[in-house]
Amino acid sequence: MHSGRRSFFKIGILGALALAAGGAVYRKVQGPAPLGRFVLDGDARLVLNALIPSMLGSALPAAAPARAAAVQATAERVKGAVLGLPLATQKEVQDLFGLLALGPARRLLAGVPGGWDQASAAQIDAFLLSWRGHRIAMLQTAYHALHDLIIGAWYSDPAHWDAIGYPGPLKELS
Repeated sequence: MHSGRRSFFKIGILGALALAAGGAVYRKVQGPAPLGRFVLDGDARLVLNALIPSMLGSALPAAAPARAAAVQATAERVKGAVLGLPLATQKEVQDLFGLLALGPARRLLAGVPGGWDQASAAQIDAFLLSWRGHRIAMLQTAYHALHDLIIGAWYSDPAHWDAIGYPGPLKELS
């Protein structure tokens, strides 16, 4: 039990150092974080385009053109959802996407060696699964934030309500 506790502390310290180093490198490369609103830039869009198919799975259309259109529409709804959050939360989401887009952090924290556009479905699924049950609560929180944003964005479209048996808002409340 004693050596298990030491291992836990070592892993925790290494994880914290890795996150701090990744954040420092990100800040060095990107400069100071903007005080403005969330921006779904190219790097964040690549992350979303990779994560959306893994999170939504068979809910997405099977045909390639319809699938690509659904992924893009979901990414835009994620952007809209983030823009509806307080500025401090928008900054946190922007930092999360920035961290995932940064090469060393992507390799270390997500286990994805190449870019997100080159990642296999198995690599992305393994990354999401590892963060979902990770020992570090901050990574679990980041997973749940990504999950809630993507799933919420998908089901915010009335066209997807039938798939889950949701009839829509009550007519009396409209």
